[in-house]
Amino acid sequence: MGGTGPNAWRRGAVVAALMLAAFTFNTTENLPVGLLALMADDLRVTLTAVGALVTGYGLTVAVASLPLVQVTRSVPRRYLLTGILGLLAVASWVSALGGVSYGVLLAARVATALAQAVFWSVMGPVAVGLFAPERRGRVIGVLSVGGSLATVAGVPAGTWLGGHTGWRTPFVLLGVLALVSLVTIAALLPTSRPQDGHAAYGAAPERRGFRTVLAVTALSVTGAFAGFTYVVAFLDEVSGFGEGAVSAVLLAFGGAALAGVAVTGPLLDRFPRATLTVPVAAQAVALLGLWATGHVPAASVALIMVLGASVATVFMATQSRVLRVAPGRTETALAANSAAYNVGIAAGALLGGALLPVVGVRGTFLAGGLFTVAALVVQGRQLGADALHLGERHRRVAGDDADQFRD
Repeated sequence: MGGTGPNAWRRGAVVAALMLAAFTFNTTENLPVGLLALMADDLRVTLTAVGALVTGYGLTVAVASLPLVQVTRSVPRRYLLTGILGLLAVASWVSALGGVSYGVLLAARVATALAQAVFWSVMGPVAVGLFAPERRGRVIGVLSVGGSLATVAGVPAGTWLGGHTGWRTPFVLLGVLALVSLVTIAALLPTSRPQDGHAAYGAAPERRGFRTVLAVTALSVTGAFAGFTYVVAFLDEVSGFGEGAVSAVLLAFGGAALAGVAVTGPLLDRFPRATLTVPVAAQAVALLGLWATGHVPAASVALIMVLGASVATVFMATQSRVLRVAPGRTETALAANSAAYNVGIAAGALLGGALLPVVGVRGTFLAGGLFTVAALVVQGRQLGADALHLGERHRRVAGDDADQFRD
């Protein structure tokens, strides 16, 4: 990302530690999905109770993001991140203790979710602040790779390890990864006031643009999860895939998500509007296409991959856009976007669940596609307003030039 020498090495190491932390948080959040049956049997609770460990996690992040960012806004980021990662490590190890009850595990999950609520809000500004302003989008793209790897590698690997050694073992390992990130950041991240540096505030503050990003995030994520929450049932009932094939299709989804982030990340600075509009449009095509042609296995696989590439890229692009148009401090704006994202996940799952008995699993993808089209319309209106504003500015400049010429 530019530069050589000791300072460049330190910056690169901090970014790598933040990527590892993002990977660890995302894997921790979603790992119970892969270990559902093992955890339910061992803890003597229902599958629904274990599923609540994931749902409750997301809701905690949604509710806590903005308040916690406000409370911690004056804490130097080196100390804040060290504390957050320490909490992640301890909570992971508490989760892995032999004989731990469901209540203790739930408390550890809530603690981890609170740490993640702050992490997603401060990670971007910390990393971006280490580099020149024109590299904001590229840095966000690199960070997003860490989070996407959790879907492709973290959860599948944790599921495999848990199946062979017990569900607690992956949580021990996740605590170790958190500790590695903690030590690296504590040793290499400079101590500075959060409000110092270009990354603390939006590059081009715009209140309307910020509201548009939040709306696009909430609508597109609601649309994505209205259908994707029930993707396993869709692939079985509509596409006709067996259990083994479903796992392969989901792996392709994760691989496409990683590829989408990797390809789009370097383009965020050059094409800030297109890198948000195009993946939202692609998500709409994927969801509506699955509703229309999901009964064709080849089309289903292709569209699932398009969906994977677009969902991951939309969130990365909204994060990058927020860093540009944030009307105040960037961590507060990013907390709002993270809250919108997690609200979208919960709303999408609830919407799909409500529609499932009425329209079937196929209909949930139609509903998801329509919500995504609504997100695209909101984004299109903002692009139109931007174009109108730019045209008016050009006319004013041309008028001023003409006045000067006459004078």
